[in-house]
Amino acid sequence: MAKNKFSKEWVMQHINDPFVKLAQQKGYRARAAFKLTEILDAEKLMRRGDVIVDLGSAPGSWSQVARERLVGKGGVLDGRILALDILPMEPIAGVEFIQGDFSEESVLETLNTMLDGAKVDLVLSDMAPNLSGVGMADAARVQIVIELALEFALMHLKPDGALIVKAFHGSGFSQVVESFKRHFKRVVERKPKASRDRSSETFLIAKGRKL
Repeated sequence: MAKNKFSKEWVMQHINDPFVKLAQQKGYRARAAFKLTEILDAEKLMRRGDVIVDLGSAPGSWSQVARERLVGKGGVLDGRILALDILPMEPIAGVEFIQGDFSEESVLETLNTMLDGAKVDLVLSDMAPNLSGVGMADAARVQIVIELALEFALMHLKPDGALIVKAFHGSGFSQVVESFKRHFKRVVERKPKASRDRSSETFLIAKGRKL
């Protein structure tokens, strides 16, 4: 019964959520688009000509935002967007999509082949593991996903490139921040307005690799 009540409450909050309504108006696939736009505007990231990798891309709202910002005159994409997710994603014009598990070597190899040695300007990771509700186990899962994104970024980013990852406050968060600070000159944390208040979700932005 309580679960039913909770589900109804969530549905009502979702329906009345101003960011959900705005996403529908603007044609974004998810309200998460506004989390990214706020971060990009604040950090002055993403410009035409960039090579962008979007990890955990489904349903595609972050790739939609990236495409908007890279499209030049005549609606031509100026730059590249490579998106990856374990789930299927409806096509987005100009976005190169790989369906697969990012933690699998064969999927990483496919992504590396598609990059063909090109260095990346911006790595986006909205990836989050399936959570069990067991604090320590979930913290470990989250940390693994973030470490995978960080490892990829360190291999592929340009020296002045940037990484944006979703993280969660709680066990292991401070270690994640320390790890980022070891590898990047500037690490900031942002919780965009579109991120729900009750959520422990936050975003780390790392810029300028320490070589």
